[in-house]
Amino acid sequence: MHFGLIIIGDEILSGKRADKHLQKAIELLGARGLAVAYAHYVGDDPERITATLATAFRSGDTVFSFGGIGATPDDHTRQCAARALGVEMALHPEAAALIRERMQDVAREQGLSYDPYREDNVHRLNMGVFPVGARIIPNPYNKIAGFSCDGAHGGAVHFVPGFPVMAHPMVEWVLDTQYRNHFQRDQWVERSVIVFGGLEATLTPLMERIEREFPVKVFSLPSVDHPDYGRHIELGVKGAPSAVAPGFAALLEGLRQEGVRLGPELVR
Repeated sequence: MHFGLIIIGDEILSGKRADKHLQKAIELLGARGLAVAYAHYVGDDPERITATLATAFRSGDTVFSFGGIGATPDDHTRQCAARALGVEMALHPEAAALIRERMQDVAREQGLSYDPYREDNVHRLNMGVFPVGARIIPNPYNKIAGFSCDGAHGGAVHFVPGFPVMAHPMVEWVLDTQYRNHFQRDQWVERSVIVFGGLEATLTPLMERIEREFPVKVFSLPSVDHPDYGRHIELGVKGAPSAVAPGFAALLEGLRQEGVRLGPELVR
């Protein structure tokens, strides 16, 4: 199963706000033995959002979409999801009930009476208008739900707000309630070593040989200005623990034969 991200909002692309979703998604998936396969950043352009979502629905992947599910003029995600799926939109009864609960909570906190017919309260119900067939994602922060829509080949897109304080617990809920059988804790490990004085071009044949001989992925991360190691390459292997152990041992032996100087070993 591949996990993808769609991060929506002009404020991210303009630099008004720094994206906090990619790093957190890497952390949340990684804690469950999973990984982010790709991430797409999209501005508040309905045509581009619709096209991006249509691709996500066709992919068969599990995709988390962050942002744009509110009810202001620059929020287009809910409508774009419906267009990408070719379905109508409708007020989701469970989402509506939660929105009404939230409005009553706010009125009570402010010492006011709740008026369901007040114009702004009626408008807030738009946040529960989802593509027909959507399932809600509970929002523990303020009860304003996100939603999930199924795509092709067993895939789905899960829509959460752009606010990290809301979005990240909602992503955790989706993972823990819908994808627990895909968790791979203790089934994936990464081991690497700091290499001084080596060149990637020189070490490439060794990396290719390790991948031919062992069912692992080899990675190379060069750096020219690391605060601790200076100019170096972090060279390593990742995969199932049973394959990583012999693969990494073979990599170390190959590096020693190359005559390069080795630094600390790292395990993730």
